[in-house]
Amino acid sequence: MKFKDYIYKRTDEKAALAKLDELLTRAGNAKSAEEQIAVGEELAALQNDTATMASLAYTRNSLDMSDSFYKEEQGFYDNFIPLCEEKSMRISKVFINSPFRPDLENTWGAKAFEEMEMSVKSISEEIVGLMGEEAELAHKYDELCASAQIEFMGETLNIEQLGKYKVDPDASVRRAACEAMAGFYNSHLDELDEIYQSLVKNRNTQAKTLGFKNYTQLSYLRLSRNGYGPEEVRQFRENVAKDLVPLVAKIKAAQAKRIGLDKIRFSDDNYMFADGNPAPKGSPEHLLAQAVRMYSEMSPQTKEFIEFMNERDLFDLVARKNKATGGYCTEFPNYKSPFIFSNFRGTAGDVDVLTHEAGHAFNSYSNRERLSFMAGKYSMEIAETHSMSMEFFTEPWYHLFFQEDTEKYILQHFEDAVSFIPYGCIVDEFQHFVYDRPESTIEDQNKKWMELEAKFRPYLDYDALPFFGEGRTWQRQSHIYTVPFYYIDYCLSQTIALQFYMLMSENRANAWEKYMYFIKNSCKRKFTDLMEDTGMDSPFTDGSLKTLGKFVEKWLKNHA
Repeated sequence: MKFKDYIYKRTDEKAALAKLDELLTRAGNAKSAEEQIAVGEELAALQNDTATMASLAYTRNSLDMSDSFYKEEQGFYDNFIPLCEEKSMRISKVFINSPFRPDLENTWGAKAFEEMEMSVKSISEEIVGLMGEEAELAHKYDELCASAQIEFMGETLNIEQLGKYKVDPDASVRRAACEAMAGFYNSHLDELDEIYQSLVKNRNTQAKTLGFKNYTQLSYLRLSRNGYGPEEVRQFRENVAKDLVPLVAKIKAAQAKRIGLDKIRFSDDNYMFADGNPAPKGSPEHLLAQAVRMYSEMSPQTKEFIEFMNERDLFDLVARKNKATGGYCTEFPNYKSPFIFSNFRGTAGDVDVLTHEAGHAFNSYSNRERLSFMAGKYSMEIAETHSMSMEFFTEPWYHLFFQEDTEKYILQHFEDAVSFIPYGCIVDEFQHFVYDRPESTIEDQNKKWMELEAKFRPYLDYDALPFFGEGRTWQRQSHIYTVPFYYIDYCLSQTIALQFYMLMSENRANAWEKYMYFIKNSCKRKFTDLMEDTGMDSPFTDGSLKTLGKFVEKWLKNHA
């Protein structure tokens, strides 16, 4: 069955909520572990049904945000999902306090119960309405960005389509593209400000209602951060500032020299080579065909995966009018299939996103038989380790996409991977500032962003660019609006992905074996456990990035 034939039917709200009430009663009246396990299986099945339909609505809405039907369906799930979550948490509380808990843990695993205990603290009946409002506000931001129609170089472009001009060989074109993008955001400043301030107020109200000091504490529970907290993340950011930022400054100085500039300006940040950035060769259809070949050759596991994806048309890759911005992987539990959404625009980023999201999709496919909502959750830093590591495992096949520009892409991809980490730390520390200080104004937030730029990207000159040079770069980062505190997961995962790359240079088979361990145990083990199991250096300890920094320096010496 192909994706276009996946059947969408709105979840029957009344029936689903009644079923959850019935399961709660049965869980509480159960006389044996077997009865409660049966309730858990039925709960998982119901949640799978709901998640499948919600994911289909979200995906089809993002494919065409002007489609009024799926826009309305997305609105339904924005409000319905919190109701289901609250009722599901009541059932989880019964399992947590069950006299049969040892038997339940033997079935679902201790990690599942740790996550249940975190989840039940993160929701209550009193905040269900606020959660629905939060989802609607986040979706409003997505719709605003997707609506962009920017006149540039004789074309009408959306934000994604404008991206190819930001890596144009002509510096004046690159700057003009940034100015054009700034013009769109500046024309919607009031909306951007209002949406974000409303989101911050909403999230902090949720947190206070649940008894937390602020939303920061609540967000860590919702992201299933198990085994570490804000203090460990703060230490990681300081490790980055101390041990990686000076190295990235050297990378950027080398980039400036390559492209004939005295320093890197914001509009030049993504331009890597004097004769132009590497770009994938061929049409989107050709690139997908090369991806099928790549994964078919990589391993038996990836061959099976890519054949499944290709046969079912589980990709939508090309940027177009009214399509949502960005890229993501989602999954449809009842069809046991993932889906990759992207916006190809003729740049190397097309391959970055394809291999990244394929890492997510490969993990989803590899765990497709899991009991998704009982014993089958994995946290986001684990998921991002799968995707970011996959970007490196695909290196032997880069030539299929870039041909004579392969070595340029290898260098660009590596430099981007390292340079990204400080930027991700800006996003994270910015959000800690905002939610720890709910009284802060937009002006305070813009000022803080620029302070963090000076800390983590001191090499970057905004060169008086409108919007971006005013401390508003954060407003184009969708995660800040839609999935708060998620972004640091990319940074943590990148440090592990780079360690996988180190292993590949020594013994690829060993690296792949450890990668598959991450995949197979992603639902069973915590992030901190998986690092220990595979011998990875934790990014949370002081000085932990020094070894990684030495590898980066050595690699650059041999390749730059």
